[in-house]
Amino acid sequence: MNIPMQVVSFLSSRGLKLATAESCTSGQIASYLASVPGSGACLDVGFVSYSPSGKAGFLGVQESTMAQYGLTSEAVAREMAEGALRQEGCCADIAISNTGLADGGAHGGSDRDPPPGTQCFAWSFRRRGGKFITFAETRRFSGDRNAVRSAAALYALARVEHYFNQLPRVERDPT
Repeated sequence: MNIPMQVVSFLSSRGLKLATAESCTSGQIASYLASVPGSGACLDVGFVSYSPSGKAGFLGVQESTMAQYGLTSEAVAREMAEGALRQEGCCADIAISNTGLADGGAHGGSDRDPPPGTQCFAWSFRRRGGKFITFAETRRFSGDRNAVRSAAALYALARVEHYFNQLPRVERDPT
């Protein structure tokens, strides 16, 4: 199964554009999409924001969110995805974000850090009137640093169609 090719086909067939806001995956989500011929029709923009200051300054992640929930959290992933869609030059309909811990050394291995391989994702959809509907989840992947990053990037892409298909249900029942 070629996940990037399936995502490009899905987005292109619906005239949708995608943005990425990546931390742990460092551009791999966008890179996987860009490897597919025709991806230029659906890949709008990608942000790599590894540091807390980058997340705050470029994507609008609140300092208080990072302090309260930690960098590896669904709350931060949500703000990253929505922040990408809010950027003036962003024309995307969907944003994927990722923040996580690929190995034990990223944050110094404090007791507050999640286990290595923990990845938090968000998929944000721009709706009419500027409203966003955002889904988030946390997964844990095994392997070395780069295996975790690769698995996380592919997982993020694989869930685009799933969450797109959840939109009508969510819009009817916003609870």
